[in-house]
Amino acid sequence: MYIEILKSKIHRVTVTEANLNYVGSITIDEDLMDKANIIENEKVQILNVNNGERFDTYVIKGERGSGIICLNGPAARKAEVGDVVIVVSYCSMDFEEAKNHKPTIIIPEEEA
Repeated sequence: MYIEILKSKIHRVTVTEANLNYVGSITIDEDLMDKANIIENEKVQILNVNNGERFDTYVIKGERGSGIICLNGPAARKAEVGDVVIVVSYCSMDFEEAKNHKPTIIIPEEEA
């Protein structure tokens, strides 16, 4: 049996941009992507701490070291610049294997 389990989490980052006229997705600083073990085009769930919105999108690489967290396309309607969001991704794992799985969780505020 396979189950969905937390793979990666970027906990409480601030939205720096919102670009309604882009095709879609979330742009994340490539340094944050590396630290969180998230890759380009990976499906992620965005949880907006400010307004309770929860939605799925995919990741595109942002400039390394820029700190960018930009919601693009329709996602730009789900948050405002300055909102705090949590970015999570999941994976499917065998039930027994999942018991020993340790997700990658980063808290950028604590790293600053």
